[in-house]
Amino acid sequence: MHFPRLPDWLIYAAIVAALLIAAIGRQERADAPPPPPPTAEVDGTALGPASPFDPAVVVEVAGKTQPGAGTAFSVAASGVWVTARHVVDGCRQAAIVVSPGQGVVARVSIDPDGETAVLTTDGGAPPLPLGLAAGLRRGERAFHLGFPQGRPGEASSRLIGRENLVVHGRGARTEPVLVWAETGRTDGLSGTLGGLSGAPALDDQGRVVGVTIAEAPRRGRIYTTAPETTARTLAAGGRRLSAFPGAAISADNYGRVADDLRRTLRVAQVVCLTG
Repeated sequence: MHFPRLPDWLIYAAIVAALLIAAIGRQERADAPPPPPPTAEVDGTALGPASPFDPAVVVEVAGKTQPGAGTAFSVAASGVWVTARHVVDGCRQAAIVVSPGQGVVARVSIDPDGETAVLTTDGGAPPLPLGLAAGLRRGERAFHLGFPQGRPGEASSRLIGRENLVVHGRGARTEPVLVWAETGRTDGLSGTLGGLSGAPALDDQGRVVGVTIAEAPRRGRIYTTAPETTARTLAAGGRRLSAFPGAAISADNYGRVADDLRRTLRVAQVVCLTG
């Protein structure tokens, strides 16, 4: 049997192709590997300490639905309360509302370096437990209980991380804060959370981990003081605050818990009577 003779040009083409393949195969490849996929925020990662390199944000402080109205909460039964600085800053007279149309006079002490104020009254309500030394983790829940828009109400959120709150004008400062993503609120409550300023941010054990100070409505964000900032403010007054366990709070019961705390005046409305 005789095979047909291949044309010379086909033989030469096959030889050239083989030589090219061999040459290309011996070339050095020094390409970098593909970049890893972006790292996503992982729920449960520990929140690091405050840093000047944290993102900076200028936010609109939660608006007031009436002159100098906000929320305060008790930290000592002798009559010590905490609220947001801007609720009472500049007030000649502040009061804790104890019933419709009635209040008790409160003396105001403002933290010059932070967005927190301490109020003192003659007599008070049972205090909320403090969790200011507890480690926080991204993704954990907080519950903000108070008087948004001047009426009883509350919101829930999950922790995103830290930012630096930049305040211009009077009392200009840069303060580390915590930023939370809003996850729920009182049925029928729409629009601004103004009036919730000064409300406690409670963890799932019912402990205060910060003070609600601002919101970014379009981004669905709530801002609170950092735990270390609030702890410093309270320690500056030389007050001894007892630590005790709180009651469990969840997305299912935080409305009922809020009602109980307001009913016992552990969370109360604060008003600036004269500006």
